Amino acid sequence: MANKDNSVNIKDAPAKAGRAYHHGDLRAAVIAAGLERLAGGDAGELGLRALARDVGVSATALYRHFPDKEALLDALAEEGLRRLGALQAQAWLKAGGGRAGFKATGIAYVRFAHDEPALFRLSFTRQMPERKGEDEGDGGEVAYNLLRAGVGEVFPAESVDAAALHAWALVHGLAMLVLDRRVDWDEAMVARVVGLTFGGVD
Repeated sequence: MANKDNSVNIKDAPAKAGRAYHHGDLRAAVIAAGLERLAGGDAGELGLRALARDVGVSATALYRHFPDKEALLDALAEEGLRRLGALQAQAWLKAGGGRAGFKATGIAYVRFAHDEPALFRLSFTRQMPERKGEDEGDGGEVAYNLLRAGVGEVFPAESVDAAALHAWALVHGLAMLVLDRRVDWDEAMVARVVGLTFGGVD
């Protein structure tokens, strides 16, 4: 589960972000403030001016890092993918890899959507066509590489790309059903459903 309390007090965001900025990392402070707003259900106030107020600087000070709001939203989405990839990697390792690890990454995917719905939605609605250089992997790449590795454990005779898409569609569809309240959140149910594709039900 994400090491994050979603019951964030937004009034604390400027102070925490401001401390990060005073240590010299304005970009990280702004992203932290944006994540606080997302977690607190304040996604409508993710403009540069609002976040500049949160970190205690002028909006013009942010332009060096974020030329416009779209760049800011892309950065927040990128952080969401990084967090998702990290959580799935932790789940894979904790389960010991293999089929059990693959199943654990699927459960972690749906859990992340449930725990951080606004960040999850943002991360998968941004296009972000221009990625970092090949040597700078992002969270989406980590998650997809785990997916491809797990597919080889469960579907050795299948096309890796087709099987990976099949597995991704399963967990993403289940995550969206939970977010849209078409099904109730129940981690035991999630584990059973994911297990049908991600390694079999124990």
